Amino acid sequence: MKSYDLIIVGGGIVGTACADYASEQGLRVAIVEPGPIGGGATAAAMGHLVAMDDDPAELALANYSLNLWEAFTDVEQLEYSRCGTLWVAGSEAEFAHIPAKIARLAAVGVHAELIDRKQLYRLEPALCPGLFGGMRVPREAVVYPPAMARHLLQRARARGAELYDTRVTAITNQGVQLADQTQLHGSVIVATGCALPQLLPQLPMRARKGHLVITDRYPNVVRHQLLELGYADSAHGDADSSVAFNVQPRPTGQILIGSSREYSSESPDVSMSMVRRMLERTFHYLPALRQLDAIRIWTGFRPVSADGLPYLGRVPDQSHVWVAAGHEGLGITTSLGSARLVIDQFLGRATAIDPKPYDPARVAA
Repeated sequence: MKSYDLIIVGGGIVGTACADYASEQGLRVAIVEPGPIGGGATAAAMGHLVAMDDDPAELALANYSLNLWEAFTDVEQLEYSRCGTLWVAGSEAEFAHIPAKIARLAAVGVHAELIDRKQLYRLEPALCPGLFGGMRVPREAVVYPPAMARHLLQRARARGAELYDTRVTAITNQGVQLADQTQLHGSVIVATGCALPQLLPQLPMRARKGHLVITDRYPNVVRHQLLELGYADSAHGDADSSVAFNVQPRPTGQILIGSSREYSSESPDVSMSMVRRMLERTFHYLPALRQLDAIRIWTGFRPVSADGLPYLGRVPDQSHVWVAAGHEGLGITTSLGSARLVIDQFLGRATAIDPKPYDPARVAA
């Protein structure tokens, strides 16, 4: 029977971030993942590193994490591209809200700029006529998330972390039981995203399906990560289905197109009706994309907690079990900060930001 300081269940970007930071702190770490490292929700993510200002706790975690991402900008395989984010105002009312957004971002140290109509079209000439301006966040970036998960695991393994490519069937009083009946002893972090209720049914989690489309190579058609200012209504809303304009230039010259959200679909199959709805939203803002060739469409599922904030902390009534899951669409951005928040609590240290908003006890009571 093997013993570890920490057994991490889940090899997505959050789990591997936990393994990386825990091993860096000198802990003896095991990570258990039956599928590909960086699969699941990590592989289906757009890889946008972004601070959203709509919720103070979400903004604090995103900003904390974005600063940690700066240590990885020169890792070649991550395809890190500091393209910046350009939020687009489709109405005068949306444009009027931008100064308040800039102020909220500035309060945590994120620099954003008001972009008038003339500047908007100079920055992104392919946008449709009639837009009112926007907000640019120059330091934001895009990455290739599966490569980051593999990189984090590689770093952890170089420090002695051990990988078990099998499934955890149960959390025991002393650790976990694997599918082959092997018992591992140690404290546990569950970072399994949508699959969280299989091991921790007391923590509600819903799966929210999304579609992505990627085009052939069309360099310089789009220069920034582009989002409509109403994107948060889709991301934070509770509608059964919604779409929002979200387009990203990849370093390869391809254009990645999102986003859709669905609660009612449990099938990973592509829904062409949802894809058409998502693309019509895209073509409304970027008519030129209608002429481009798409080469792949795929789906994934975002893990959504009971209140939209991730569970990051000790699981109530299970002194040796911790959780890091439920990030909805911000798991890539917030992965590094989430790992530090959980591991620092595990080690009994002060945390860089207030951990209370993410305490799983808020929903498990």
